Amino acid sequence: MSRMLLAPGRYVQGAGAIREIGLHTSRIGTSALVIGGKTALTLCGQDISASCAEHGITCHQECFQGISSQNEIARLAGIAAAHGVDIIIALGGGASIDAGKAVSDEMKLPVIVVPTVVSTDAPCSALSVIYTENGAFERYLFLRKNPDCVLVDTALVTQSPVKFLIAGMGDALATFWESDTCSRSGKPNPLTGGASSTLASKALARICYETLLEFGLQAKLAVERNSVTPAVEYIVEANTLLSGLSSENGGHAGAHSIHNGFTTLPAAKHKLHGEKVAFGVIVQLVLEGRSSSAITEVQDFCFRVGLPLCLEDLDIIGPSVEDIRQVAEATVADGETVHSTWFPVSAVMVESAIWTADALGVRYKKALRL
Repeated sequence: MSRMLLAPGRYVQGAGAIREIGLHTSRIGTSALVIGGKTALTLCGQDISASCAEHGITCHQECFQGISSQNEIARLAGIAAAHGVDIIIALGGGASIDAGKAVSDEMKLPVIVVPTVVSTDAPCSALSVIYTENGAFERYLFLRKNPDCVLVDTALVTQSPVKFLIAGMGDALATFWESDTCSRSGKPNPLTGGASSTLASKALARICYETLLEFGLQAKLAVERNSVTPAVEYIVEANTLLSGLSSENGGHAGAHSIHNGFTTLPAAKHKLHGEKVAFGVIVQLVLEGRSSSAITEVQDFCFRVGLPLCLEDLDIIGPSVEDIRQVAEATVADGETVHSTWFPVSAVMVESAIWTADALGVRYKKALRL
Protein backbone atom coordinates (compact mmCIF):
# COMPACT_ATOMS: atom_id res chain seq x y z
CA MET A 1 0.00 0.00 0.00
CA SER A 2 1.26 3.50 -0.81
CA ARG A 3 1.98 6.18 1.78
CA MET A 4 0.77 9.76 1.57
CA LEU A 5 1.30 13.11 3.29
CA LEU A 6 -1.28 15.87 2.82
CA ALA A 7 -0.23 19.46 3.55
CA PRO A 8 -1.03 23.08 2.63
CA GLY A 9 0.93 24.65 -0.19
CA ARG A 10 2.60 27.19 2.10
CA TYR A 11 2.62 27.86 5.86
CA VAL A 12 3.55 31.32 7.19
CA GLN A 13 3.70 32.23 10.91
CA GLY A 14 5.00 35.18 12.90
CA ALA A 15 4.12 38.46 14.59
CA GLY A 16 2.99 40.95 11.93
CA ALA A 17 2.63 38.29 9.21
CA ILE A 18 -0.78 39.69 8.22
CA ARG A 19 0.97 42.59 6.49
CA GLU A 20 2.54 40.08 4.08
CA ILE A 21 -0.75 38.62 2.84
CA GLY A 22 -0.80 40.66 -0.36
CA LEU A 23 2.47 39.07 -1.44
CA HIS A 24 1.16 35.53 -0.89
CA THR A 25 -2.21 36.32 -2.47
CA SER A 26 -0.59 37.78 -5.59
CA ARG A 27 0.97 34.39 -6.32
CA ILE A 28 -2.42 32.79 -6.90
CA GLY A 29 -5.13 35.40 -7.49
CA THR A 30 -6.12 38.95 -8.44
CA SER A 31 -9.55 39.40 -6.81
CA ALA A 32 -10.42 38.08 -3.35
CA LEU A 33 -13.52 37.42 -1.29
CA VAL A 34 -12.53 37.82 2.37
CA ILE A 35 -14.84 35.77 4.61
CA GLY A 36 -14.68 36.36 8.36
CA GLY A 37 -16.70 37.08 11.46
CA LYS A 38 -17.31 40.64 12.60
CA THR A 39 -14.54 40.55 15.20
CA ALA A 40 -11.99 39.06 12.81
CA LEU A 41 -12.78 41.59 10.10
CA THR A 42 -12.46 44.41 12.62
CA LEU A 43 -9.10 43.06 13.80
CA CYS A 44 -7.38 42.73 10.45
CA GLY A 45 -9.74 43.41 7.56
CA GLN A 46 -8.12 46.79 6.94
CA ASP A 47 -4.60 45.33 6.99
CA ILE A 48 -5.64 42.65 4.49
CA SER A 49 -7.19 45.19 2.11
CA ALA A 50 -4.16 47.47 2.35
CA SER A 51 -1.64 44.70 1.76
CA CYS A 52 -3.64 43.30 -1.15
CA ALA A 53 -4.01 46.77 -2.68
CA GLU A 54 -0.24 47.18 -2.62
CA HIS A 55 -0.05 44.15 -4.92
CA GLY A 56 -2.93 45.16 -7.19
CA ILE A 57 -5.49 42.77 -5.69
CA THR A 58 -9.10 43.86 -5.19
CA CYS A 59 -10.96 42.69 -2.08
CA HIS A 60 -14.61 42.26 -1.16
CA GLN A 61 -15.28 41.53 2.51
CA GLU A 62 -18.29 39.52 3.67
CA CYS A 63 -19.29 38.87 7.29
CA PHE A 64 -19.67 35.19 8.20
CA GLN A 65 -23.01 34.49 9.89
CA GLY A 66 -21.70 32.16 12.62
CA ILE A 67 -22.45 28.55 11.63
CA SER A 68 -20.69 26.52 8.95
CA SER A 69 -23.96 25.20 7.54
CA GLN A 70 -24.84 24.22 3.99
CA ASN A 71 -27.07 27.29 3.69
CA GLU A 72 -24.29 29.65 4.79
CA ILE A 73 -21.83 28.04 2.38
CA ALA A 74 -24.33 28.44 -0.47
CA ARG A 75 -24.90 32.11 0.46
CA LEU A 76 -21.17 32.86 0.46
CA ALA A 77 -20.61 30.97 -2.79
CA GLY A 78 -23.30 33.11 -4.39
CA ILE A 79 -21.52 36.27 -3.26
CA ALA A 80 -18.19 34.96 -4.60
CA ALA A 81 -19.79 34.28 -7.96
CA ALA A 82 -21.52 37.67 -8.07
CA HIS A 83 -18.21 39.49 -7.54
CA GLY A 84 -16.28 37.28 -9.95
CA VAL A 85 -13.48 36.64 -7.46
CA ASP A 86 -10.68 34.20 -8.23
CA ILE A 87 -9.49 33.52 -4.67
CA ILE A 88 -11.05 33.07 -1.22
CA ILE A 89 -9.45 34.37 1.98
CA ALA A 90 -10.99 32.57 4.97
CA LEU A 91 -10.46 34.59 8.12
CA GLY A 92 -11.21 34.02 11.81
CA GLY A 93 -12.00 30.90 13.85
CA GLY A 94 -12.68 27.30 12.92
CA ALA A 95 -16.27 27.75 11.74
CA SER A 96 -15.60 30.64 9.35
CA ILE A 97 -12.46 28.90 8.08
CA ASP A 98 -14.44 25.71 7.42
CA ALA A 99 -17.07 27.71 5.56
CA GLY A 100 -14.43 29.54 3.51
CA LYS A 101 -12.69 26.31 2.58
CA ALA A 102 -16.02 24.78 1.57
CA VAL A 103 -16.79 27.80 -0.63
CA SER A 104 -13.40 27.53 -2.34
CA ASP A 105 -14.01 23.84 -2.93
CA GLU A 106 -17.45 24.41 -4.40
CA MET A 107 -16.21 27.25 -6.61
CA LYS A 108 -12.95 25.43 -7.48
CA LEU A 109 -10.95 28.47 -6.34
CA PRO A 110 -7.71 28.69 -4.36
CA VAL A 111 -7.97 29.60 -0.69
CA ILE A 112 -5.76 31.35 1.84
CA VAL A 113 -6.60 30.64 5.47
CA VAL A 114 -5.91 33.31 8.11
CA PRO A 115 -6.80 32.13 11.63
CA THR A 116 -7.19 34.96 14.14
CA VAL A 117 -7.68 32.40 16.90
CA VAL A 118 -5.99 29.02 17.08
CA SER A 119 -8.86 27.17 18.73
CA THR A 120 -8.86 24.20 16.31
CA ASP A 121 -6.53 22.55 13.81
CA ALA A 122 -8.92 23.38 10.94
CA PRO A 123 -6.64 25.85 9.08
CA CYS A 124 -4.34 23.32 7.37
CA SER A 125 -6.78 20.52 6.59
CA ALA A 126 -8.61 19.41 3.44
CA LEU A 127 -11.75 19.00 5.52
CA SER A 128 -14.68 21.17 6.53
CA VAL A 129 -17.09 20.31 9.33
CA ILE A 130 -20.69 21.02 8.36
CA TYR A 131 -23.25 21.76 11.07
CA THR A 132 -27.02 22.03 11.09
CA GLU A 133 -28.62 25.46 11.41
CA ASN A 134 -28.90 24.95 15.19
CA GLY A 135 -25.21 24.07 15.57
CA ALA A 136 -25.31 20.26 15.81
CA PHE A 137 -22.73 18.24 13.90
CA GLU A 138 -24.07 17.12 10.52
CA ARG A 139 -21.22 15.70 8.43
CA TYR A 140 -17.63 15.99 7.29
CA LEU A 141 -16.99 17.51 3.87
CA PHE A 142 -13.84 16.10 2.28
CA LEU A 143 -12.27 18.75 0.09
CA ARG A 144 -10.34 18.38 -3.16
CA LYS A 145 -7.13 19.75 -1.65
CA ASN A 146 -5.52 21.48 1.30
CA PRO A 147 -5.39 25.28 1.48
CA ASP A 148 -2.98 26.98 -0.89
CA CYS A 149 -1.58 29.04 1.97
CA VAL A 150 -2.07 29.25 5.74
CA LEU A 151 -0.95 32.52 7.34
CA VAL A 152 -0.91 32.94 11.13
CA ASP A 153 -0.09 36.30 12.71
CA THR A 154 0.85 35.48 16.29
CA ALA A 155 0.41 39.10 17.34
CA LEU A 156 -3.25 38.83 16.30
CA VAL A 157 -3.66 35.51 18.11
CA THR A 158 -2.51 37.04 21.40
CA GLN A 159 -5.22 39.72 21.15
CA SER A 160 -7.94 37.06 21.35
CA PRO A 161 -9.18 35.70 24.70
CA VAL A 162 -6.88 32.99 26.04
CA LYS A 163 -9.77 30.50 26.06
CA PHE A 164 -9.30 30.09 22.31
CA LEU A 165 -5.63 29.15 22.62
CA ILE A 166 -6.58 26.70 25.39
CA ALA A 167 -9.31 25.16 23.25
CA GLY A 168 -6.80 24.76 20.44
CA MET A 169 -4.57 22.84 22.80
CA GLY A 170 -7.54 20.60 23.58
CA ASP A 171 -8.05 19.86 19.89
CA ALA A 172 -4.31 19.27 19.43
CA LEU A 173 -4.26 16.99 22.47
CA ALA A 174 -6.31 14.45 20.52
CA THR A 175 -3.78 14.27 17.69
CA PHE A 176 -1.28 11.85 19.20
CA TRP A 177 -3.85 9.56 20.79
CA GLU A 178 -6.17 9.38 17.79
CA SER A 179 -3.36 8.81 15.29
CA ASP A 180 -1.95 6.11 17.57
CA THR A 181 -5.35 4.39 17.58
CA CYS A 182 -5.53 4.53 13.78
CA SER A 183 -2.00 3.17 13.51
CA ARG A 184 -2.88 0.26 15.78
CA SER A 185 -6.05 -0.60 13.91
CA GLY A 186 -4.62 -0.20 10.42
CA LYS A 187 -8.02 0.92 9.15
CA PRO A 188 -8.05 3.18 6.07
CA ASN A 189 -8.02 6.94 6.49
CA PRO A 190 -10.71 8.47 4.23
CA LEU A 191 -8.75 11.73 3.94
CA THR A 192 -5.81 9.97 2.29
CA GLY A 193 -7.95 7.64 0.22
CA GLY A 194 -6.85 4.71 2.35
CA ALA A 195 -3.12 5.36 1.92
CA SER A 196 -0.91 4.57 4.91
CA SER A 197 0.54 7.34 7.06
CA THR A 198 4.17 8.33 6.68
CA LEU A 199 6.91 8.36 9.30
CA ALA A 200 6.69 12.15 9.05
CA SER A 201 3.05 12.22 10.17
CA LYS A 202 3.82 9.93 13.13
CA ALA A 203 6.75 12.15 14.13
CA LEU A 204 4.53 15.24 13.85
CA ALA A 205 1.95 13.66 16.17
CA ARG A 206 4.61 12.89 18.77
CA ILE A 207 6.23 16.34 18.66
CA CYS A 208 2.79 17.97 18.81
CA TYR A 209 2.00 16.12 22.04
CA GLU A 210 5.44 16.79 23.55
CA THR A 211 5.19 20.51 22.67
CA LEU A 212 1.82 20.79 24.40
CA LEU A 213 3.11 19.17 27.59
CA GLU A 214 6.28 21.25 27.64
CA PHE A 215 5.07 24.71 26.62
CA GLY A 216 1.28 24.76 27.10
CA LEU A 217 1.23 26.47 30.49
CA GLN A 218 3.89 29.02 29.51
CA ALA A 219 1.95 29.95 26.39
CA LYS A 220 -1.31 30.27 28.28
CA LEU A 221 0.22 32.66 30.82
CA ALA A 222 1.85 34.74 28.08
CA VAL A 223 -1.36 35.12 26.06
CA GLU A 224 -3.22 36.11 29.22
CA ARG A 225 -0.88 39.13 29.12
CA ASN A 226 -1.20 39.61 25.34
CA SER A 227 2.46 38.70 24.91
CA VAL A 228 4.22 36.82 22.12
CA THR A 229 6.99 34.59 23.45
CA PRO A 230 8.83 31.56 22.02
CA ALA A 231 6.39 29.34 23.95
CA VAL A 232 3.45 31.08 22.25
CA GLU A 233 5.05 30.55 18.84
CA TYR A 234 5.57 26.85 19.67
CA ILE A 235 1.99 26.31 20.84
CA VAL A 236 0.49 28.22 17.91
CA GLU A 237 2.48 25.96 15.59
CA ALA A 238 1.41 22.88 17.57
CA ASN A 239 -2.27 23.88 17.50
CA THR A 240 -2.24 24.79 13.83
CA LEU A 241 0.46 23.08 11.76
CA LEU A 242 1.58 20.08 13.81
CA SER A 243 -1.91 19.08 14.88
CA GLY A 244 -3.43 19.86 11.50
CA LEU A 245 -0.98 17.74 9.54
CA SER A 246 -0.72 14.85 11.96
CA SER A 247 -4.46 14.53 12.59
CA GLU A 248 -5.32 14.71 8.91
CA ASN A 249 -2.64 12.25 7.87
CA GLY A 250 -2.81 10.06 10.97
CA GLY A 251 -6.59 9.95 11.23
CA HIS A 252 -9.33 10.70 13.77
CA ALA A 253 -10.71 8.21 16.27
CA GLY A 254 -12.78 8.34 19.45
CA ALA A 255 -12.19 11.87 20.79
CA HIS A 256 -13.71 13.66 17.82
CA SER A 257 -16.67 11.30 17.60
CA ILE A 258 -17.32 11.84 21.31
CA HIS A 259 -17.17 15.59 20.67
CA ASN A 260 -19.79 15.14 17.96
CA GLY A 261 -21.95 13.22 20.40
CA PHE A 262 -21.77 16.06 22.92
CA THR A 263 -22.99 18.56 20.32
CA THR A 264 -26.41 16.93 20.65
CA LEU A 265 -26.77 18.19 24.24
CA PRO A 266 -27.98 21.80 24.52
CA ALA A 267 -26.09 22.19 27.82
CA ALA A 268 -22.73 21.84 26.06
CA LYS A 269 -23.65 23.95 23.04
CA HIS A 270 -21.62 26.98 24.09
CA LYS A 271 -18.47 25.06 24.90
CA LEU A 272 -15.72 25.31 22.30
CA HIS A 273 -14.85 22.44 19.97
CA GLY A 274 -11.46 21.86 21.62
CA GLU A 275 -12.96 21.81 25.10
CA LYS A 276 -15.30 18.97 24.17
CA VAL A 277 -12.52 17.18 22.27
CA ALA A 278 -10.20 17.35 25.30
CA PHE A 279 -12.71 15.56 27.51
CA GLY A 280 -13.29 13.22 24.58
CA VAL A 281 -9.60 12.26 24.74
CA ILE A 282 -10.02 11.10 28.33
CA VAL A 283 -13.14 9.16 27.37
CA GLN A 284 -11.26 7.59 24.46
CA LEU A 285 -8.41 6.48 26.74
CA VAL A 286 -10.90 4.85 29.09
CA LEU A 287 -12.77 3.25 26.19
CA GLU A 288 -9.56 1.78 24.79
CA GLY A 289 -8.30 0.49 28.13
CA ARG A 290 -5.22 2.73 28.15
CA SER A 291 -3.00 2.78 31.21
CA SER A 292 -3.82 4.78 34.32
CA SER A 293 -0.50 6.63 33.90
CA ALA A 294 -1.53 7.78 30.42
CA ILE A 295 -4.90 8.99 31.69
CA THR A 296 -3.27 10.83 34.59
CA GLU A 297 -0.76 12.49 32.24
CA VAL A 298 -3.62 13.84 30.13
CA GLN A 299 -5.57 14.92 33.23
CA ASP A 300 -2.50 16.73 34.59
CA PHE A 301 -2.13 18.63 31.33
CA CYS A 302 -5.83 19.53 31.20
CA PHE A 303 -5.69 20.80 34.76
CA ARG A 304 -2.58 22.92 34.13
CA VAL A 305 -3.98 24.75 31.14
CA GLY A 306 -7.67 24.79 32.13
CA LEU A 307 -9.30 22.15 29.94
CA PRO A 308 -12.34 20.12 31.09
CA LEU A 309 -11.79 17.15 33.38
CA CYS A 310 -15.40 16.09 33.92
CA LEU A 311 -18.93 16.62 32.63
CA GLU A 312 -19.54 19.55 34.98
CA ASP A 313 -16.65 21.38 33.30
CA LEU A 314 -18.64 21.12 30.05
CA ASP A 315 -21.68 22.68 31.79
CA ILE A 316 -23.37 19.28 31.79
CA ILE A 317 -24.71 19.32 35.35
CA GLY A 318 -26.45 16.25 36.75
CA PRO A 319 -27.04 14.59 33.37
CA SER A 320 -29.62 11.85 33.14
CA VAL A 321 -28.88 8.35 31.91
CA GLU A 322 -30.86 9.25 28.80
CA ASP A 323 -28.64 12.31 28.16
CA ILE A 324 -25.42 10.31 28.16
CA ARG A 325 -27.04 7.49 26.20
CA GLN A 326 -27.99 10.06 23.56
CA VAL A 327 -24.36 11.25 23.38
CA ALA A 328 -23.12 7.67 23.13
CA GLU A 329 -25.53 6.74 20.37
CA ALA A 330 -24.54 9.81 18.33
CA THR A 331 -20.87 8.94 18.92
CA VAL A 332 -21.22 5.53 17.26
CA ALA A 333 -23.41 6.63 14.33
CA ASP A 334 -22.48 5.24 10.93
CA GLY A 335 -19.44 6.99 9.50
CA GLU A 336 -18.16 8.25 12.85
CA THR A 337 -14.40 8.00 13.39
CA VAL A 338 -14.76 6.14 16.69
CA HIS A 339 -14.97 3.07 14.46
CA SER A 340 -11.29 3.58 13.59
CA THR A 341 -10.58 1.81 16.87
CA TRP A 342 -9.01 -1.64 16.63
CA PHE A 343 -12.10 -3.33 18.15
CA PRO A 344 -15.85 -2.98 17.58
CA VAL A 345 -17.35 -0.09 19.56
CA SER A 346 -20.96 0.04 20.78
CA ALA A 347 -23.02 2.81 22.35
CA VAL A 348 -23.05 0.89 25.64
CA MET A 349 -19.25 0.88 25.69
CA VAL A 350 -19.07 4.62 25.02
CA GLU A 351 -21.71 5.35 27.65
CA SER A 352 -19.71 3.41 30.23
CA ALA A 353 -16.50 5.19 29.24
CA ILE A 354 -18.15 8.63 29.59
CA TRP A 355 -19.42 7.89 33.09
CA THR A 356 -16.02 6.49 34.10
CA ALA A 357 -14.07 9.42 32.65
CA ASP A 358 -16.40 11.79 34.51
CA ALA A 359 -15.84 9.89 37.78
CA LEU A 360 -12.08 10.01 37.26
CA GLY A 361 -12.26 13.76 36.67
CA VAL A 362 -14.40 14.36 39.74
CA ARG A 363 -11.98 12.30 41.81
CA TYR A 364 -8.98 14.19 40.40
CA LYS A 365 -10.49 17.55 41.32
CA LYS A 366 -11.59 16.33 44.73
CA ALA A 367 -8.03 15.24 45.50
CA LEU A 368 -6.93 18.80 44.74
CA ARG A 369 -9.87 20.15 46.75
CA LEU A 370 -11.18 22.08 43.78
